Amino acid sequence: MSGTRVTAGRTTAAAEGDVVVLLIGMRVNHFWAVHQWVPVFFAMLRMVRDLEKEPGRGLLGRILLTASPRTYYVVQYWESKEQLYAYASAPDMFHHKAWGIINRKERAGKLRQHVGIWHETYVVPEGSYESIYADMPPFGLAAAHGALPVEKRGRRAADRFAHRSPRPGAEAEAEGEVEVEMETEAGGGAG
Repeated sequence: MSGTRVTAGRTTAAAEGDVVVLLIGMRVNHFWAVHQWVPVFFAMLRMVRDLEKEPGRGLLGRILLTASPRTYYVVQYWESKEQLYAYASAPDMFHHKAWGIINRKERAGKLRQHVGIWHETYVVPEGSYESIYADMPPFGLAAAHGALPVEKRGRRAADRFAHRSPRPGAEAEAEGEVEVEMETEAGGGAG
């Protein structure tokens, strides 16, 4: 989901509010058990492909990474944990079918520790994340939420951590305060 066109200069992710991050992956425990780990690897890819076909499910962006020749994982950015839960339990999605297969194999004692699978999910509150990219195409959080010039959030990490998204209705609230002040100054306020 990340582009290849480089954005000159420094940018930051345009994320607002909490950020939901899922790390999900696999570890090849026995390379010779190709028939065990190759299907898991392709299942990971299929799940990502299925999600990209249905953007309404809540996946905003993803990056496929490797930690070693044995470990592959996907960093995923989601709109909300509720959408992540809904996808994970949706009977019409491949994830549900894949877990059904794993659970049946486990109950039948057919898992042989040839491949490990794992995931970690984080809900990162606003004010607990920041980002900076220099001469990069949109990547990671910026690919998921969009990028903007770093000056919009601050050149220092502390400034970017301090950013707070506008509260819903804050603009209208501020306009109302200005109107009340203007009425008071004009002598039209309640007295």
